[in-house]
Amino acid sequence: MSAIVRSKSRIFSIISRSNRRFSSSVTTEPPKEPIISSSSLLKDQPPPSQNPPLPPPESSGAEKKSWSFLKYSVIAAVTGGVATAGYATYAYTTDEIEDKTKSLRESAKYAVGDDASVLDKFQALLYSSAMTVPAKLVEFYIELRRLTEDQVRGFSEPTSDKLLPDLHPLEQHVFTLVLDLSETLIYSDWKRDRGWRTFKRPGVDAFLEHLAQYFEIVVYSDQLSMYVDPVIERLDPKHCIRYRLSRGDTRYVDGKHFRDLSKLNRDPSKIIYLSGHALECSLQPENCLEIKPWKGEADDTVLLDLIPFLEYVAKHRPADIRTVLASYQGRDIPKEFVERSKEHQRRMQEQKQHGRLWRC
Repeated sequence: MSAIVRSKSRIFSIISRSNRRFSSSVTTEPPKEPIISSSSLLKDQPPPSQNPPLPPPESSGAEKKSWSFLKYSVIAAVTGGVATAGYATYAYTTDEIEDKTKSLRESAKYAVGDDASVLDKFQALLYSSAMTVPAKLVEFYIELRRLTEDQVRGFSEPTSDKLLPDLHPLEQHVFTLVLDLSETLIYSDWKRDRGWRTFKRPGVDAFLEHLAQYFEIVVYSDQLSMYVDPVIERLDPKHCIRYRLSRGDTRYVDGKHFRDLSKLNRDPSKIIYLSGHALECSLQPENCLEIKPWKGEADDTVLLDLIPFLEYVAKHRPADIRTVLASYQGRDIPKEFVERSKEHQRRMQEQKQHGRLWRC
């Protein structure tokens, strides 16, 4: 009986050991991934194809070469056309280009007579068709350039070919005295404590009032009219200045505004342009009378010193003022005029003395 009990206890111990081994082996294995249904996989994947698509055929080397040749030919043609147009714009005027391309544009209208053969008519049609595109491009370029030049001319040319109205018939003999504004009649400077201030040149009131009796006085400035008009209103309360011209009446060349005296509607032989920078800002240097620019010096007497010379010109009315100004070129006009006046008086005195001796 005791033997049976012992055998049973052994069997139970063996079974318990095997159970412990099985449980330990199960716990040590990694967790399994969850199972995904096949329906969800079918939704994400495209349906299988029995015949998979073939890769696109590679283009042949000849096709690549022909396409490259065409591409570079177009680029070269466009580049050549732009370069030609740029050179033509620089070297020729619009009228010259129109004359030079006249034959090209006429060739697009090439035609043969009615009695020509079919072959001649076909060749004429081909030639005309081939020349139509270049001719149309030339016409487009000329039209575009004319429009561009008109737009540029509106900013660079004076507002009118006649900046001043016609002289009265009774004033045809009167000379026109054109005056600059900045550093000639006035001077403007800026300081931090007071801002901008404008000063009148010494003697400017007497200068304007006296010479207005003999000259038609015009102010011609490169400043904007919104600046010129109020300055002249304060500078000239007696209205000695007849006309005022501003930046819109100048000619814009190479980044600078020039006074074009040929647009004044006056006889060039009767125009004097007086300025501290006359030779730098006028297109007619032969009409210029350049004086010392005024920078605010209190002892300046340039305007008053010029009155005798200008009064003499207005009274004696030389045939061409440009010849007179050329004789004073490079000299101090007030001093030179005084010396010439003294010399003239000396000669007149000598002539009188010789006349008296001759009569005696």
